[in-house]
Amino acid sequence: MKTVRIGIIGGGLMGREMASAFARWCALKDLPVQPVLTAVADVNPAVLEWFRALPGVALTTTDYHEMLRSPEVDVVYVAVPHHLHERVYCDVLAAGKDLFAEKPFGINLAAAEAIFEATLKSGAFVRCSSEFPYFPGAQRVFKAVGAGGMGRLLEIRSGFHHSSDLDPTKVANWKRFSGICGEVGVLGDLGMHTLHVPLRLGWVPRTVYAQLQKGYAERPDGKGGMAECDTWDNAMLHTWVESGGEDVPMRLEMKRMAPGATNSWFIEVLGTEGGMSYSTAEPKTLKTFRRKGGEQVWETVSLGFEMPFPAITGGIFEPGFPDIMQQMWAAYLMEREGLLGERFGCVTPEEAVASHRVFAAALESQRDGRVVAVK
Repeated sequence: MKTVRIGIIGGGLMGREMASAFARWCALKDLPVQPVLTAVADVNPAVLEWFRALPGVALTTTDYHEMLRSPEVDVVYVAVPHHLHERVYCDVLAAGKDLFAEKPFGINLAAAEAIFEATLKSGAFVRCSSEFPYFPGAQRVFKAVGAGGMGRLLEIRSGFHHSSDLDPTKVANWKRFSGICGEVGVLGDLGMHTLHVPLRLGWVPRTVYAQLQKGYAERPDGKGGMAECDTWDNAMLHTWVESGGEDVPMRLEMKRMAPGATNSWFIEVLGTEGGMSYSTAEPKTLKTFRRKGGEQVWETVSLGFEMPFPAITGGIFEPGFPDIMQQMWAAYLMEREGLLGERFGCVTPEEAVASHRVFAAALESQRDGRVVAVK
């Protein structure tokens, strides 16, 4: 088994999730590659304490440049606020390391394009994070669309809803400020998750009509005062895509303020002969549509543990967030080794830039109140 040495820049929520995925790698069966976390960088020394207890971590530092100089790191995963993406990603590439980048691949389109150019110049293996398509239901939808049989597609809906920002007393974090999160706001936060499967299926939006909403104008700043909040919290993007030579409407939904939704990713594809609907709100449930004679039939399929990369987990059990994170890393490492085969891959730099082109058009559409061509 080949060992790949991993460094993490940004030891917050996602950094710890990634470390957990590596720690339980033995759950995967017959993979020829093994990730080992060897280094972690975070500006907060207290954050590093958690990682120091993990086996294999030889370097913890508040200066990520120290990590990049280490010969004991092959791949760097970066999870930092969006305004830092361009600088940190480009530093990783200049250091000769492969990169697993958190979405949205830069604070805006210009940053995404700069990162893309640095990727080409470096020759490094670069992918962007998006884990939700690794749920079995999402995989079923992807394969069914690719196989055909749904007839003429009539409607596509993809989205990500959560509701943590419904509470006006929640302290403002960096995602509330456009200078750090980006003018795109929720588009950058959740949009890559929403677009990953559509883009991989060739559904690239040609035009966008955006309906963007801001939430609370101010929130507690955690210091006894109030902070002004200026990012978009909800987004509905009405787009046109092409499929089978026909124009198809595709609606993209990204919401931080969706009543009743804890953290739900979903996709629905409907055609004249069949369709599918899947949401992580019901992770074991896949809904399928078909025409049977003169009747229209919706059926519910109860899914098991059907992952692209087999695991020791019994097939009767349902997957959870730690499982799909591990599957995503398996896809990254196997593709890096040229062994992905027909399995679903992580977001490519081209797809990440394409998502930013959609976001830029959405901002223009909201500003002018009109349909905008995606450039």
